[in-house]
Amino acid sequence: PCGADGGWAQDAVPPGAAFVAAASYRGPGNNDTRSNKALPILLWWSGSLFPHFPGDTERIDCPRGSCLVTRSRRVARHRRTKALIFYGTDFRAYEAPLPRLPHQTWALFHEESPMNNYVLSHSPGIRLFNYTATFRRESDYPLTLQWLPGTGYLLAPAVPLAEKDAWRRKGYGPVLYMQSHCDVPSDRDRYVRELMKYIQVDSYGKCLHNRELPSERLRDTSTATTEDSEFMTFIARYKFHLALENAICDDYMTEKLWRPMHLGAVPVYRGSPAVRDWMPNNLSIILIDDFDSPRELAKYLDFLDKNGEEYLKYLEYKNAGGIKNQFLLESLEKREWGVNDMTLPNYLNGFECFICDKENTRVKEEQEHKKSRGKIPAPRPHIAQFKHMGCPMPTPGFGSVEDLSGGDSWKEMWLQDYWQSLDQGEALTAMIHRNESHQGRFWDYMHEIFLKRTRQH
Repeated sequence: PCGADGGWAQDAVPPGAAFVAAASYRGPGNNDTRSNKALPILLWWSGSLFPHFPGDTERIDCPRGSCLVTRSRRVARHRRTKALIFYGTDFRAYEAPLPRLPHQTWALFHEESPMNNYVLSHSPGIRLFNYTATFRRESDYPLTLQWLPGTGYLLAPAVPLAEKDAWRRKGYGPVLYMQSHCDVPSDRDRYVRELMKYIQVDSYGKCLHNRELPSERLRDTSTATTEDSEFMTFIARYKFHLALENAICDDYMTEKLWRPMHLGAVPVYRGSPAVRDWMPNNLSIILIDDFDSPRELAKYLDFLDKNGEEYLKYLEYKNAGGIKNQFLLESLEKREWGVNDMTLPNYLNGFECFICDKENTRVKEEQEHKKSRGKIPAPRPHIAQFKHMGCPMPTPGFGSVEDLSGGDSWKEMWLQDYWQSLDQGEALTAMIHRNESHQGRFWDYMHEIFLKRTRQH
């Protein structure tokens, strides 16, 4: 745990953040007696995410030692500034600080959707960083279960089946879709549009909108995002929630998955291909990709809608002892940060201390190397791997790329973004290797890569 004062101010929470951190958490500290002037400095390059207030700089006391953390870029080239921490959504290859200094590590914090920055899904992009905190379990400081407060969240009781059936008799569909972020890499609307041909889907958001929420209050988007009790009561009556992530990547799972499970609606899911690894038992979600077509899926949902006994099997994890997955239980037990838990650090402060401890270790190893006049080897840099993020190329939500017309907006936007991001990662890597100090040359490097690719083809 981290011994930093402070957390997130309300307005500093990035879109999609799972919680607001408690400002009052203070860790157990350490026996580091150095003055602030002797501590390694960590610089949050994404200043808006700096997890302390009210000042620009704080001392943090972590398990293995202390550091100074700051959002002031005036120290960017200081010899004591050992690490730069970047927020993935804000990281732009053409704005990266150059030249890259050999005594500094780069750390990446990216808990949001891969669509926010596809540079990080390619090897040249992710390997720019030494340490990572991402949604993938393979990252150095995994944030995989950031949307799941704990097992208690999953065990909340479901609306009784009799009430759900009464809801159906009032003319409501068996399936809920609530999405106002349209045109995303997972192309979910294309799939849902096809599914709607075979089963009633009540769609309340801006995407594929076909039904109105019953009150102005529920139509307010802030009501939905804050898990307002009236809103939750309304959507809990649906048997199935279409839970389609905005982008596909291993371990990228958001409230779209966990919220219906909390409410006792069955998620009809497309997102992380490894989602089953994290499920409470073997029968708690319906995977879209298990079905050959939207028509086949609709048939199965219709069968469960008409057969209450079969439907209720998907909610058995809510019974006493129903969470059978030891991997899920151990992962929740082991994580050192909390969600809405004032007794634990939030994951920003936690990652900050993770980096502080790594940098203090590195400083010690460098000193030992120097003292031994080379007999003790210098510490080797830790480099992030493709699997710390590595998300696949976007594919159409329904059908194949070949089926799409030339002017299809999804194809033009997301496939282009994905592959251009690879070029951006390569351009920045080349600039760092050549010790470039002028950011403005980035587009020359991009042009060079474009010409090279054109010649290869």
